[in-house]
Amino acid sequence: MPIIDATGHVVGRMASVVAKRLLNGEEIVVVNAEHAIVTGKKHMVFQEYRAAHARGSTASRMRGIGPAYPRRPDMILRRSISRMMPYQQPRGRTALKRLRVYLSVPTEFKDKPLETIEVAKRPPQGPFISLGEISKLLGSKFEVRA
Repeated sequence: MPIIDATGHVVGRMASVVAKRLLNGEEIVVVNAEHAIVTGKKHMVFQEYRAAHARGSTASRMRGIGPAYPRRPDMILRRSISRMMPYQQPRGRTALKRLRVYLSVPTEFKDKPLETIEVAKRPPQGPFISLGEISKLLGSKFEVRA
């Protein structure tokens, strides 16, 4: 079972690679989800995430209809990966059950080797924001385990 460290990985690129590997039958664990990054200017990226989180009319939100967009970084990453799969088909749903996403590194994976995805790794250039920062701005109260 590969354990992928999301630190410094671009969310979209990592999500597409992980989704493909899940569809091929692998069980994958992603750790350090709060350190995955989204490229772009901070205020523009945050506006997009805030708009997605608050989308829908007030009436539809009162009825419980509309998008349930997550605030926590591990759930944002999980949703990004799930949107890269054919979720309405049974193979997409079963593939998503083989995915585990965690904040920081849980104790059971501390001593295991962590894998990186080279095509998703980003050299430090240009503006970006981490999923942890986006979550804090959206109002999440997630706690990173020490």
